[in-house]
Amino acid sequence: MEFLGYRRPDGKVGIRNHILIIPTSVCSSTVAFHISQQVPGTVALANQHGCCQIGADYEQTLRTLINLGKNPNVGAVLVVGLGCEGIPIHQVVAEIRATGKPVDVVVIQEVGGTLRATAEGVRKMVELTRQVDQIQPEITNISELSLAIECGGSDFTSGLASNPAAGIAADLLEAAGGNVMLSETTEFIGAEHILARRAKSPAVAEKLFKIVRDCEERAKLSNFDLRDGQPTPGNIAGGISSIEEKSLGCIYKAGHALIQGVLKYGEIPSEKGLYIMDSPGQDVDSVSGMLASGATVVIFTTGRGTPTGSPIAPVIKITANERTFKMMEDNMDIDASGIISGEETIEQVGRRIFDEILKVANGRKPKAELLGHQEFGIYKIAPTF
Repeated sequence: MEFLGYRRPDGKVGIRNHILIIPTSVCSSTVAFHISQQVPGTVALANQHGCCQIGADYEQTLRTLINLGKNPNVGAVLVVGLGCEGIPIHQVVAEIRATGKPVDVVVIQEVGGTLRATAEGVRKMVELTRQVDQIQPEITNISELSLAIECGGSDFTSGLASNPAAGIAADLLEAAGGNVMLSETTEFIGAEHILARRAKSPAVAEKLFKIVRDCEERAKLSNFDLRDGQPTPGNIAGGISSIEEKSLGCIYKAGHALIQGVLKYGEIPSEKGLYIMDSPGQDVDSVSGMLASGATVVIFTTGRGTPTGSPIAPVIKITANERTFKMMEDNMDIDASGIISGEETIEQVGRRIFDEILKVANGRKPKAELLGHQEFGIYKIAPTF
């Protein structure tokens, strides 16, 4: 099985050819958007962080920004800095440039304010666009795909139907040699022992248990028990009774393959196969972390419906709730409700999802991409000082 992909100088393959603008702090985000508005086809990240962060939180933001620039769906990058932020602007540039893709930089304080920085950024983006437009797609094996799996706005149909079907699609890609990533640590709680049985080693199993323990401890430090806030009110209204029930439904999305490793938020895996990434249950932050980990396509199951997309990877929406598909048909790509009605099996819908992934890899735009949904957020794990 093959698709038309964009091979990057570091050998990785994307299914889109985006020109990305990365603001290194919230203070440079407006200039980044001004530049993007004047150069059609470019994408600016809505980075709300980058200054006055410390320790692991600082390291996580830095890692995420750099690795988003490295994502194979990105053909070139313009880094826009303010000049006095905590994130080291030129380190971001250097590490992305090490992939071999075109990278340039604008520093607002060095060029003289918003207007001059915007003008300079537009000039540089035009040149980057010329370079990226020359990149031609080539026939590529499906093993070069990297799949992120997400669920949001879940209801009773998620764990019974759409999540298990997503797991079938994940298994098919993993068996073909591709990468698969499952995130949302909060939605492993109560089911982590089941996931851990599939770890390739005791060390991987222990890392999985540790991220769940750490997640619960962070909540307790804020005098909050996650079991009081999960499931969410929408989940409960959709028929999910407990955090354990939600977690048991969530982990179906990972199929049945061995878990090769546990990644930090935004960490790039070193090998192929199925990986767990430590992330919040918040959909946007979770997907953004998997993009930084190298995901090039996203499947997103939802029972109650959500329009969420991403800046640099197509997001395929799947629902097994017939009413949700009809009410939010503008946003839904795959109707999996035949599993609930008995007209289709989980395996049949899983194969349909897999086929849709291939079509999207070959250029088909899912509805979130057509509608311009580019939701983005970076997971914060400490206060800003």
